[in-house]
Amino acid sequence: MPPTFESGTNPDVDLAPFIDHTLLSATATPDQVRAWCEQADRYRFAAVCVFPSYVRLCAELLNQKRPKVCTVIGFPSGASTSAVKLYEAQEAVENGATELDVVINLSWLKQGQTDAVHRELASICEATGQTVKAILETNLLEPEEKRVAAEICLDAGVAFLKTNTGWAGGATVEDVRLLREVTRGRIGIKASGGIKTAEQALALIGAGATRLGTSRSLELLNQREALSRSASARALSEEPS
Repeated sequence: MPPTFESGTNPDVDLAPFIDHTLLSATATPDQVRAWCEQADRYRFAAVCVFPSYVRLCAELLNQKRPKVCTVIGFPSGASTSAVKLYEAQEAVENGATELDVVINLSWLKQGQTDAVHRELASICEATGQTVKAILETNLLEPEEKRVAAEICLDAGVAFLKTNTGWAGGATVEDVRLLREVTRGRIGIKASGGIKTAEQALALIGAGATRLGTSRSLELLNQREALSRSASARALSEEPS
């Protein structure tokens, strides 16, 4: 897991190791998936995140390479039955996925059916033995619901809490800070949804994010380089003559 930084404005942070290079477009083509995998390998991103139908292709392309193969389960609503989610997760692992971003059942959470939420996640963790990231969809939750969801996920054995699918709004610094406070570094935090600038990405890392889910990976790297050059030029101009 890459290190976190207290300062969200450090322009020298290497964003690449934090990034899950994401392609979750309904019209994604095999050629796009191949390009995503090539980029992930070239820039040494943490993972490529695709729909389950493209897991096998990604696994073939990234075999023995650094980026992990990540897919989404119960995406984007989280309202599939537990049996369907479990089957989807197991099939994804059989096809080569090593990371599973699982949308929790938000209706259960809001109705206080915490045992059902826990049971569903724990069964996937136990059956697959892979890295499970629980997607909380924080923009649809009240602060106390976020805390409860985080505790349930911790107890169920997930490896990461993921803020959002991106379908109901994006990640915020405040939510990342809250999740970090609850988890106290025991598991990772993936900020996802609406990350459009390097400044946003750096702020989220500063707040405690250990992964970033984004389809704008290359844009963020280019912006981060520009920020670093600007900071270096500013430092030089401020040196006493």
